[in-house]
Amino acid sequence: MIATDTSAQNLPRFCGIPTFMRTPLASHPSEIDIGIAGVPYDGGVSARTGARYGPREIRNMSSLTRAIHHVTGFNPFAACRVGDVGDVPFTNLYDIEQAHEDIRRFLRPFFASGKKMLIAGGDHSITYPVFQAMQPVHPLGMVHIDAHTDTWDTFAGSKFTHGSPFRRAVEAGLLDPRRTIQIGIRGAQNSDSGWRYSLESGMRVVFIEEFDRMGVEAVIAEARRVVGDGPTYLSMDVDGLDPVFAPGTGTPEIGGLTTRETLQLIRGLSGLNLQGADVVEVAPPYDPSGNTALLGATLMYEALCLLAESYQH
Repeated sequence: MIATDTSAQNLPRFCGIPTFMRTPLASHPSEIDIGIAGVPYDGGVSARTGARYGPREIRNMSSLTRAIHHVTGFNPFAACRVGDVGDVPFTNLYDIEQAHEDIRRFLRPFFASGKKMLIAGGDHSITYPVFQAMQPVHPLGMVHIDAHTDTWDTFAGSKFTHGSPFRRAVEAGLLDPRRTIQIGIRGAQNSDSGWRYSLESGMRVVFIEEFDRMGVEAVIAEARRVVGDGPTYLSMDVDGLDPVFAPGTGTPEIGGLTTRETLQLIRGLSGLNLQGADVVEVAPPYDPSGNTALLGATLMYEALCLLAESYQH
């Protein structure tokens, strides 16, 4: 097994090119086993913009990342070759469907080469073209941490906003709703269509009140039961956490997960057949402290550990 070149991690954290977790820059699938990509796009938001700056600030904060996980002792950089493949080069930011095509075009060669990808958004609309770029042979399962189900139909004339990626993915046969669990859902809505679609299509929806009653370990067990051993994707919207912990996001909802609960939840997914993961909706302009971007970087490291573990197997 060839490991990641981690020489840049020996530099002072304020030196060098600020790649994700100070991994090497990579331009071709043959250079990596796991790629980390930025998708600086927030043209699909329904409220506050700013997630377009997410990848850049997550990169900055990821310079604080260290290699060896303090709980498991696992070093993802020693397990395989991890590289920063850069940002999606957008040719048309003002047309959602054309922007999504740019995402597909950029990511497809990596997935076609059998690579696992870790994505930093961007708003949550990007996950649908990520699924399209993956071109799974069978519909994916998904563990989805979020305040919102993101299963609306149309908003303000578009079917491809950050409120609809998983409805579109089910319709396209890319996502298996019966192998999908949505965790942390909360907040009032002007329409219950998203909640109803998730439930009626067969998704397991864990509203935050049920999460509190069940406890983290029981929710982990439920997530593992739902997705089973089939190919699975992990999608994490930082608004799934309480805005006390993640104020830098476009559609904050109070009463969410804590950082400790979220980390425990993610770590409980070890051993799943993960094919990819994303962290989305980090909007740095709303958090001058940088803490939300630090959260994003930490969630990406935790996801990287899961992907590297599954790569080994």
